[in-house]
Amino acid sequence: MAARLVKRCTCLLREATRLAPAGSPVGRLRLARVAHKTLTSSATSPSSHSGSLSQHVEKEPVFTPYPERQEVDKLIEKATQPEELLELLDAGHCLHQNHAALVLIQLSRLLSERPEDRASLLQDARFQKLLHLVNSQVTVVWHGTLVKLLRSLYSLALPEASKELRSVEQEVRWRMRRLRYKHLAFLAESSTAYMQERGSQELLAELLVSLERRWAEIEDSRTLVAIMTNLGHLSESLMNRLEDKCLELVEQFGPDELRKVLLALAAQNRRSVPLLRAISYHLVQKPFTLTKGVLLDLAYAYGKLGFHQTQVFQRLAADLLPLMPSLTSSEVARCAKSFAFLKWLNLPLFEAFAQHVLSRAQSIPLPHLCNVLLAFARLNFRPEQEDSFFSLVHEKLGGQLAGLDPALQVDVLWALCVLQQARDAELQAVLRPEFHTQFLDGRSPKGQGTFQKLLHVNATAQLEHPEYTGPLLPASALVPRPSALDRKATPLQKELQETLKGQLGGADRARFSVGTQYGWVLDAEVLLDAEGQFLPLGDFVAPHLAPPSGGQPLPPKAKRLAFLRWEFPNFNSRSKDLLGRCALARRHLLAAGFLLVDVPYYEWLELKSEWQKGAYLKDKIRKVVAEELAK
Repeated sequence: MAARLVKRCTCLLREATRLAPAGSPVGRLRLARVAHKTLTSSATSPSSHSGSLSQHVEKEPVFTPYPERQEVDKLIEKATQPEELLELLDAGHCLHQNHAALVLIQLSRLLSERPEDRASLLQDARFQKLLHLVNSQVTVVWHGTLVKLLRSLYSLALPEASKELRSVEQEVRWRMRRLRYKHLAFLAESSTAYMQERGSQELLAELLVSLERRWAEIEDSRTLVAIMTNLGHLSESLMNRLEDKCLELVEQFGPDELRKVLLALAAQNRRSVPLLRAISYHLVQKPFTLTKGVLLDLAYAYGKLGFHQTQVFQRLAADLLPLMPSLTSSEVARCAKSFAFLKWLNLPLFEAFAQHVLSRAQSIPLPHLCNVLLAFARLNFRPEQEDSFFSLVHEKLGGQLAGLDPALQVDVLWALCVLQQARDAELQAVLRPEFHTQFLDGRSPKGQGTFQKLLHVNATAQLEHPEYTGPLLPASALVPRPSALDRKATPLQKELQETLKGQLGGADRARFSVGTQYGWVLDAEVLLDAEGQFLPLGDFVAPHLAPPSGGQPLPPKAKRLAFLRWEFPNFNSRSKDLLGRCALARRHLLAAGFLLVDVPYYEWLELKSEWQKGAYLKDKIRKVVAEELAK
């Protein structure tokens, strides 16, 4: 019996030694307790199975507890000089496996405040000893300390080939699945930029995969916003998951979280309509106190994304008005630009913008004034103090226009043309050959847009400034480019052209998608004689084309009609007022001798049958001709 008992004890102790961690005193104590219980059970119950110890060990969680706080921990936290931390290595302190990492973390914090000491520290032998110690203990460093250690090594700008840096990166990769989500979020927030700069693409790729797979573990808004801001742009699938989580947690967001989410979407140009609607709802319904910075960022994000929400815009405008005296010229210019992108014309707010410019006439920088001017032109807004405002604009431009970027010079003069404030000297500065030649061969979208505005400036000089003597753009530059005529036809454009073809009675009695030398494209063009009958266009002179066509002059009392469709994007938001660009087109075509038949989308959509559409166009033509005869 005694022999069997000794044999049994030997087997149990061998199994216990295999299962329990060797370096843990607490684990050994628990093992002894478990073994004692098992032995007692074996002595009283001979039928006990040899697996009973394994069951007890599994039930008792064995772990290595974080060591109790020691004096060296306080010394590390209180250190204010790198030298104090390096002296701890040779002071005879008992350093456990986390202390070396904690010293390195605190060292990086101190050096972030004194970057000039970094180079000398990297050459210090004690620092190299510290790195070696960290490298030897990296496998036993706790998770939270490990991710902070990696961030600290990045901030210390160790060489990319550093053995210690690669060792810590590899350890983080090995532990990736065991790290808590907050540790992954910390890496995303603090180390993403370093990983991209230093070529740690494998670690970054694994971090992205882990964040995406475990996205459901996100519990707080701060973590969500941090990941979206720092890593969302690197992974489309991760960003989709984060947007879903935002919809789930959006009720918990404060104004700052809402601002950061909108800025992240704007930076990536992601127009996530469900999320934008949810954010807009909470901005309207909750009594948030929105600071000046939040208001400006919200206006920018909505403008960049082109998302229209009337109640949000009303609140932004109402909250910004009392803050106008505290805004800088840069903030006013930015705000005006944002609302212009939104096509939202709030008269009190834009009057406040104009008053701000006038009150700071001597100090406002010219680029900020230009941005305000461009915003006014986009919305076709003229302030009440129009004379004072534009006198200031001309005064500022007088000596500084030539110093602006060439494309900005064209933009500014185009804005003045829209607002009917351009002067002959300013027109000459932009239309002179040595200036405009640089834009004639532009092929990029921005270059083509600038050239289009140059055509409008040239048309303004021709049609609205009878005393202007030149120079003008060469005739070869006025020929419409294929890109201006080959745009995809909209449903309204197709229906309008089909209805007109049915009314005219002949293909030669109208032109469609007519490119003019003024930079505008007509949806259709027809000629009416004195009796209101349609004439064949090819027989008569057409001075608006480039180059002009036809040979016969128009018959007496004949009228040239241009059909212009106005789609939803051509109007200010929640308004039937055309944008500045469209108003400029109408003025130019009227000055060129056309009678305009305007076809706005909101009238056309009410017409259900082909008969109604035909009758609508006939009525429009009669009204336009009658108004002309009444003059």
